[in-house]
Amino acid sequence: MTPEDRLKQVQAYISRMPSLSTTVAKVLEICGSANASPHDLNRVISYDPVLTGQVLKLINSAYFSLPNRITSLSRAIIMLGVNTVKNLVLATSVLASFKVSRCGCGISMDAYWAHCLCVGTTAKAIAKIKKVPILEQEEFFVAGLLHDLGKLPMIACFSDMYDQVLKTAENEYISLFSSENKFIGFNHCQVGLLIGMKWKLGTEMQQALSHHHDPLDDKGTYGNLLCFTSLANQIAHHFHIGSAGDNHGDELLIQGLADRIGVSTDMLFSMQPMIAEER
Repeated sequence: MTPEDRLKQVQAYISRMPSLSTTVAKVLEICGSANASPHDLNRVISYDPVLTGQVLKLINSAYFSLPNRITSLSRAIIMLGVNTVKNLVLATSVLASFKVSRCGCGISMDAYWAHCLCVGTTAKAIAKIKKVPILEQEEFFVAGLLHDLGKLPMIACFSDMYDQVLKTAENEYISLFSSENKFIGFNHCQVGLLIGMKWKLGTEMQQALSHHHDPLDDKGTYGNLLCFTSLANQIAHHFHIGSAGDNHGDELLIQGLADRIGVSTDMLFSMQPMIAEER
């Protein structure tokens, strides 16, 4: 099978994936408006009681560590803000599309999601360090959580081949990104972009899915969402928290991104206890 044939197989798999629900689409539309209001957001989400329950469950989880339990969506929107609740709706819906307990190759799904959660937590921590407005910080968590989605269709379509991809990356000490290109003919960043386009995620979120391994590429002008997500990804590899197939941080990329963003690597590496506690 040629790389072109394999790509068509992945595209067919993605085409069969469920689209984001009408509720989520409306939430993204409302929050993309300059006139977005808590009332409008509450009204749309409330039409979907299952989604409402999932979002409230996440809000009341240890991740937010709120002093009192929140039982009202309108209260959650007032406390956390429109943008945070929008991102929680998006993350909840996306994760529900990938309810898989095992991959059938060398990646544990628990380890995969632990890695993605670490990247999300780290990206948000970097956003805090850089004094990104509080109501925008959750966007970085969501980007980190979703950054490796492109691996899942590849694993589903080419389980045996992906096992070889993993072994080669480890034995030859190369990135999974490079090993995917070598064996399959394309990589999870390209597949992530296809998912982002199907779900009509924003341009910056699509960049985080598709360019987190080449954020310093001079061909593109990339913003903080991509750079923070890419840096968080490398730090997660460096800390060995969870695993999505890459087990080594790229020290040169970490330094390059730290220089571009304007943070010291000492500060970044000192975050490990805080990140481990938050996840």
